[in-house]
Amino acid sequence: MILKAYTKLLSANLPFYAILLIIIVFFAACSSTQYIEPYQSIVKKVRIDSIENQYEEAAYDYVQKDIRPASKLSINVLIYNMFNTKDGKYKTSGIKQLGSAPPILDSTLVEISRTQIEKYLKSKGYFNAKVGSEVKVENKKATIIYKANPGIPYQINKIDFTIPDTVVKALYFDEKALFSNLKEGMQFDEDSLSHEVEQIYQMMKRNGYYDFLRPYISFEVDSALKNYKVNLNLQIDNPKNKSRHTVFNIGDADFLIAPNSEGFVDTPTLSNDLQNGIRFTDLSGRFKRGPIVKYDFLFKGDVYDINKEKLTYDRLYELNVFKNVKIDYLKASDSSNTLDPIITLIPQKRMSNRIEGEVPFNSGSVGFSVSNTYTNNNLFKGAERFEFQIKGGLQSRIGQNTSLFKDVYQRDFSVSTKLTIPRLLLPFSLGTMGRNGMPFTTISTSYLFALQKDFSRRRVFLNSISYDWVETKNKLHSVTPLNFEYRFGDLLLDTNTVSGKAILNANSYNIQLLDRKDLTLGIKYTFSYNFNRLNQLNNFVYFRGNLDIAGNLLGLISKLGGSSSNPTQGIYSTVFGLPYNQYIRPEFDFRVYKSLGGNHQFIVRLNAGAGIAYGNSRSMPFEKLFYAGGAGGIRAWQARTLGPGNYNRDIIPTDSLRRTFYGLDQLGEMRIEANMEYRYLLINKFFGGQLKGATFVDAGNVWNIGKSNANPETFFNFNKLGSQIALGIGSGVRYDVKYFIFRFDVGLKLKDPQFQPGKQWVIGDFLKGGRDFKDAYYLTHSPERYRFIQYNFGIGMPF
Repeated sequence: MILKAYTKLLSANLPFYAILLIIIVFFAACSSTQYIEPYQSIVKKVRIDSIENQYEEAAYDYVQKDIRPASKLSINVLIYNMFNTKDGKYKTSGIKQLGSAPPILDSTLVEISRTQIEKYLKSKGYFNAKVGSEVKVENKKATIIYKANPGIPYQINKIDFTIPDTVVKALYFDEKALFSNLKEGMQFDEDSLSHEVEQIYQMMKRNGYYDFLRPYISFEVDSALKNYKVNLNLQIDNPKNKSRHTVFNIGDADFLIAPNSEGFVDTPTLSNDLQNGIRFTDLSGRFKRGPIVKYDFLFKGDVYDINKEKLTYDRLYELNVFKNVKIDYLKASDSSNTLDPIITLIPQKRMSNRIEGEVPFNSGSVGFSVSNTYTNNNLFKGAERFEFQIKGGLQSRIGQNTSLFKDVYQRDFSVSTKLTIPRLLLPFSLGTMGRNGMPFTTISTSYLFALQKDFSRRRVFLNSISYDWVETKNKLHSVTPLNFEYRFGDLLLDTNTVSGKAILNANSYNIQLLDRKDLTLGIKYTFSYNFNRLNQLNNFVYFRGNLDIAGNLLGLISKLGGSSSNPTQGIYSTVFGLPYNQYIRPEFDFRVYKSLGGNHQFIVRLNAGAGIAYGNSRSMPFEKLFYAGGAGGIRAWQARTLGPGNYNRDIIPTDSLRRTFYGLDQLGEMRIEANMEYRYLLINKFFGGQLKGATFVDAGNVWNIGKSNANPETFFNFNKLGSQIALGIGSGVRYDVKYFIFRFDVGLKLKDPQFQPGKQWVIGDFLKGGRDFKDAYYLTHSPERYRFIQYNFGIGMPF
């Protein structure tokens, strides 16, 4: 029967990945009972009865992991069975840590789980709770049922306080409203008591009580009352043999930097130079005083505050020049209650060289790039990070019945330098920065060269200075007051020929800008909200907005010089003999992250942007255009092969021109993309990491909006929006090794806007096999073949 089903799948001409998924699901559904001993059973279900819904999930966590049933598909167990069985039995030695072992019934663990659930209910105020257990076994498959009789929950009748230190008592009542969850009349809950203990501890540590310990805090619970009431007595004891707690103040601080990355060898000799309460001793001779001590927030004379200690730790690590930071305190020998901070720092290696390779690959093209990056982590002894990079790469089409390097359509080369300074270099002071995040000034310059085979050469000089700072922990600002770009290039294609004119008419005027020199001088601003929560699994909203404005200053200079322009007639104002660009380009990325419990998360994303040329420009610069598709967008399409609008490449008259223009004609001045993605855990232990899955739906397109574009099919038309939207679905896996996430996604086209409205739902052709559809498409789009399915490899999450 299994063989017949498999043969039927093959005859149905389903894609390989679909067949593989069906096979995995089938084998995952097979029971692990075939590998266990005759006296053993596999736990298939655990049920907890008679517990309120709000406690049921937490109570289930007290069931011992070794007897928790696996998921319905049991993929983790499947992986474990593949590597840890031999001769029809589970191995007893040489077990590989892959997947999860099946939950084998163990009466001891059943009893431990029962008592733990009972204790949990009592901690929630059900002091009289009783939990029983029952096990049912059939065909080596066990069901465990925990039957709870929680009883009536106890409530807090009265809260008393025993705090002999009057100063501490006053402090507690002053700040209590900011953190306390305890109140009379609420249901008793030990978690609320634990929360109170931790908050009191943090309160004391924020207010100078360096020696304060958590054991000083305790609760007395009196449950001997009637009517299911309890009285609480919160106690904050004094230190032994003392009548009060001691408040400490910060004294002189010592910054001590080790001679090298190996750390300290001998007892160091401290500097005699004490300035503003800080003694700076650099045994390595590599650091300036000012940029380092700038991020010491333990100021002399201040009351000790654990939050300022954590802040100092964070900022010194974020300088990215120290591999180890340690803060100790030396108590003054007199009775001044003074703490002298001792901050020891072990530097990283100053210089490094990194060679990296990348293989961009999808079902339409393949390429490679190689880069060499030299890094100096402390160029001017102020934790400045300098990078010099050389990078080159090739991109080739595949699937054209030619060898890999026969159809290289793009070559890229770049040289860039970047200097990142961990402070804001401004002619005026903004006060103390860095309380919420490290501020940076970045100065960069680069040269880029791009050759599109038989079509164009592009060369661009880019220069900018940017300021980045964190307003609050979740608000990031980036301002680029100076962004200077100089472009010069030429078309290798003669646009005066019949073929060349056909290409210009096919899409837009934008490509003519590749055949001129021009300047761009503008400013950029980016605001990010909740940027620091992207790796979390809870509920939050993320926003990133970017505004790029160029040409206004050059326009003013040009007008003062008496220059005038009429871009529609090809007349441009110039500065230093070069035309300049004027445009505004807003873009935003808005996402909603919703936790579904555990490792399950649902994300909705909307990404949109538009480029509007004005003044001295008839069109946006070519590099500022938008594209759709790719591993981070609409994943059923290869990058730069979707849109704009209802654009269809059959308008290009010849095979050779389609090949030449590949990746350049499907850009637009506006983009709208929407994504929905469901993320979940597949295998918890997978070759040193986790294997996660995702299912997604992507929609969107790019469009032209400027008057310079010739083809009306490429324009945004609200009345035709339904027929201009592309739609794809897919699924993927992510291999998460904490520091890197390797991603593989498979996208399937549902609706393709390049076709006429009645033929856009290409999923119907795919389900019919798609061969006739592909053959017909090839006749009008050669050498390109239609791909229903798109494969994408990437590093990191798509969004």
